[in-house]
Amino acid sequence: MITRAEAAYLGAVRAFQNPMLDLLHKRHAPLVVSLLSVLFTAERPTVPVADAHTEVGDALDQLRAAGHQDGLPVGSARDLCRQWADAGWLVRQVLDDDVEVYRLSAHAVGALEVAGRAGGARARVSQSRVRTVLDAVGRLAHDADPDVLVRMARLDAEIRRLQDELARLQRTGTVEPVDDEELLEQAENVVHLVRELPADFARVAESIKAMQRDVVSALRQDERPTGEILREYLARGEHVMESTVEGRAFSGALRLIGDPQRLDEIADQLDVVLRHRFAQRLPAAQRTELSEVVRRIEQGLDQVFTAQREASYVITGQVRHHDPLRDRQVDELLREVMTGLQTWLPDARRGQAVDPLRRLPVAEVEHLRQTAGDLRPPQAPAALPDWADDEPDVSTDEARAWGGPHYAELDAHLAAHADESGTADVARAFNAAPDALRRPVDLLGLLEIAHQRGMTETDELAFVDAVRPDGSRRRFAFGAVTTTTKDPAHE
Repeated sequence: MITRAEAAYLGAVRAFQNPMLDLLHKRHAPLVVSLLSVLFTAERPTVPVADAHTEVGDALDQLRAAGHQDGLPVGSARDLCRQWADAGWLVRQVLDDDVEVYRLSAHAVGALEVAGRAGGARARVSQSRVRTVLDAVGRLAHDADPDVLVRMARLDAEIRRLQDELARLQRTGTVEPVDDEELLEQAENVVHLVRELPADFARVAESIKAMQRDVVSALRQDERPTGEILREYLARGEHVMESTVEGRAFSGALRLIGDPQRLDEIADQLDVVLRHRFAQRLPAAQRTELSEVVRRIEQGLDQVFTAQREASYVITGQVRHHDPLRDRQVDELLREVMTGLQTWLPDARRGQAVDPLRRLPVAEVEHLRQTAGDLRPPQAPAALPDWADDEPDVSTDEARAWGGPHYAELDAHLAAHADESGTADVARAFNAAPDALRRPVDLLGLLEIAHQRGMTETDELAFVDAVRPDGSRRRFAFGAVTTTTKDPAHE
């Protein structure tokens, strides 16, 4: 039987295995926290890999020049960034434009938040903080209690309270002022809550990416029928947000903050707060955090939605091109390459030459063809048709009938079918034209003239019947267009 002390110890061991606490527990934790906080900001959530190595190297040189030799690790900036990525503090990813970037993991965001709270002003037991707890407990009890009478009583009490407040305002016409100290406490509480949002959004995005990796890994190792794989994994790809605990929690929060109108209301409310006289007593950093609340929410939403789109795309693509045999061959080849590198690297020196591959591996072919294929075609090609040089050439009229649009005739015809204001309907004018002006290419000519004169598209769908010179007909449909018959160049 496990004692309470042993259970607490095992729980603490598991907690310190978390990359967030591991980061804060390291000897060089102050350096890691400081460099990550300088490298990544709310305006710069991702940094190109090459830029990150350069900036970290410059920061290390500045710290060494300032005399901070003892607290700095040995190694280049590239090595440090790779160590941070291996430890789970940085995440490498390739963007759509094939640029490889670093971004903070959820563990690193949480560690920076913990360090920021510890180094800044301590949270106080204030009226605002206690009210937040009480409101949360009341909402939890309200949502969890299935008793209809109890809920009706609570709603009646809330209605009476609001009616009393409305009656007082109508009677006195004044709003009771709130003490500046209490407003400061409420603002600090809001800042404290907002600081936790980036880590929450990052955890949701990483949970989606982890689910994506699990699905792809399971798909590569799966030997079930293809139809069953398609049904299961395409379903998970379509409902990726509901496949994780963090995703389901985020979906619930999204119903509250996902409405753009709601975000606009929050921005207006924060503007009212920052224009109040008490806001001048807030530190500049806290005022900046309050002004960027909406932008932080939007960035977090975009981060989660991007991870969701990428996961759906990767899972769907993997299912479409799933080949278990080929995937296993690729995995085995990559493992052989990694094993060879691990064997070669420990004894390798900088600048050491690598023996090139002298010959390609011999293909394992069970049987080769022993006879060459017959290069002759199975039958002779068809004879060329006879051509008489004295045959008459194509007439000019026939060539013109199959040629481009008759712009002059089309312009005159369009003007003849304009109303009193000089506006003509392209489809109606085309259908009323003679057969010689109703070729498919003449329809393009009319649309080109309308574009040059200034055309207006409507929501209606227009149908026209075109006639080719050989008498064949073709029906076209397009968005109805009206145009003016006046040349804007002569106005």
